[in-house]
Order: sequence, then structure tokens, then C-alpha cells
Amino acid sequence: MTETAIYAAGGVIWRLVDGKLKVLLVSRAQYRDLTLPKGKVDPGEMLAETAAREIFEETGIRVALGVAIGVSRYRMPNKRQKIVHYWAAEATDAAIRASAFVPNKEIAALEWLSVPKALKRLSYPVDVEILENFARLVDDGVLRTFPLIVLRHAKALSREEWDASDAARPLSPRGKRQADAIVGPLRAFGARRIISSPAVRCVKTVAPLSAALGRRIDTTDLLSQDAWEEGASDARTIVGQRVRARKPAVMCSHGPVLPDILREIALATGTLRGSYLGSASALEPAAFSVVHLSSDAPGSGIVAIETHASTL
Repeated sequence: MTETAIYAAGGVIWRLVDGKLKVLLVSRAQYRDLTLPKGKVDPGEMLAETAAREIFEETGIRVALGVAIGVSRYRMPNKRQKIVHYWAAEATDAAIRASAFVPNKEIAALEWLSVPKALKRLSYPVDVEILENFARLVDDGVLRTFPLIVLRHAKALSREEWDASDAARPLSPRGKRQADAIVGPLRAFGARRIISSPAVRCVKTVAPLSAALGRRIDTTDLLSQDAWEEGASDARTIVGQRVRARKPAVMCSHGPVLPDILREIALATGTLRGSYLGSASALEPAAFSVVHLSSDAPGSGIVAIETHASTL
């Protein structure tokens, strides 16, 4: 990130009303405009976390982020560049019922419009471009997706610092901070099911997420490094279960095992393999790749992959 740029994030929020697609625009009181919900990154936040938080703060609707749909760049009146990352996100009926939105000094009103009407009503060309990207996603028939999140464990003590078994090697102080910091971004993508190698460094990486969600951690030797080194790991079984379930899940494992997990996701969804799989699996500690799959037809291939690195 450059020193002069301001980073922000937001989303195209959508819902189906009597089978018809609607998207949400916000009317800002101060500017009397119509725009997409978005806001600036808070210190220590990752962009996905910002998007989910700002959407909730501006609309009262809690969403799980779907596919990334673009980045807008423009100059503000003070000449600083603003860079805004956007995701598609479904507003479920339950989330809309739970919304406590009331007009306020920042957001005067919310408007649900068809995509063609929204394109005409948006106040800024940069927002139109983002909504056009979303419209192409709709045209491709992959509106509703679910994520499989492949996570490398956070920073652990080095082997030189640890005398006991490798599987018992704990997180370093930095790793513990990383494990806390990734809770928000993982929740932003709707993470619910947590699957982990039984190694302490993996379990402790997802322990803060488990506590935040009130969900147990399902450990399996099939994703462990020990099993991988013995030729006994089995990412295919775990990935197959998750693809069939069509529910958001986090799979926490080790650097050497990650390429197998990404490769099996590609194979399970009929996706052509390529160099992108290597990039998505070459993760630093506490980094994760979000693999978006079609909820209606997961076998139609990977819709998109995005990778997020820890800022710590």
C-alpha cells in the first residue's frame, strides 16, 4: 500500500424478490447521491473484513462476501487517490429481517433496484463499472457461490526452538497475534465449518475463530504433515465432502499439504489445472486462499480464487 492512497472496501449487495434480482444502493445524506455501500479500512483490518463491516454499518445487513468484483480508483478533492475493493454479497431474508437500519446523518435511505435501473441511477462512473462487473457475473450464471477457504497455519516456533514432537510445536507470539487477526477476515466470507490438521500449530491457528463462532474444530490426520510425509494424507476425501456439502468451510493445514488441497478442489469441480493453483497454494503463515464455487453447480468449475496475506 502506498503512503498517499486511501484504501476502502464495500460490496454489491443483492437479493431475489419474487425471482427478480435487486441490488442495494445507499443514499448519502451529506452528498445527496446514490452509491454502493463502502468505507475506509480501519487500522489493522484486512480488506475483506472492512467490506463486511462497512456494509453492516451503512445498511444494517450482515452479509457473507462472495466473489470479488473489481477495484475502483479515483482522485478525491484533496488529490489523494482512493482505492476501493468490492465483493458481491447476498442479503438473505433473515439478514434483512434482522437489520436495524434507520435513516441517519450518514445514510439517508436504502434503495433496492433492478440492475438496469441501478446502472442509470448511480451517481458515479466508477460505481457503474463495478456494477457492470457484477452484471457479467450474473450473466455467467454464478450469482450464488460458497467458499472453501484453504488456510496455512500461523507462525510457529522454529524446529530449533522446540525439542518435542513436531506435531506439538506451538505458535510463536507473532503466530498467536496472527491467529487473532484472521478471525474477522475469515468470518467476512461466512466461515462456519472448521477442519484442521491435528498439529498444535494448526489447531491453535483456528482456535480464535472457533471461539468467535461457537463452533468445534474437526481435526483429521488426512490433512496432517506427518501423514503427508508418510504418503498417507488424503486431501481428496476431505475436499470431496466439502464440495458435496456446498457450505462455507475453512481447511487449516501445512505448507507442503496445501498444493494437494488446491489440486483436489480443481479435480473435484472439473476445473482445468494451471499455474494459478501454485500461486494460491504458496501461502505464507496465516495467509489463506478463498476458492469460490457455484452453489447450484459446483462441478461447473472454480468461479474465482483470491488470496489474503496476514498483515502481521
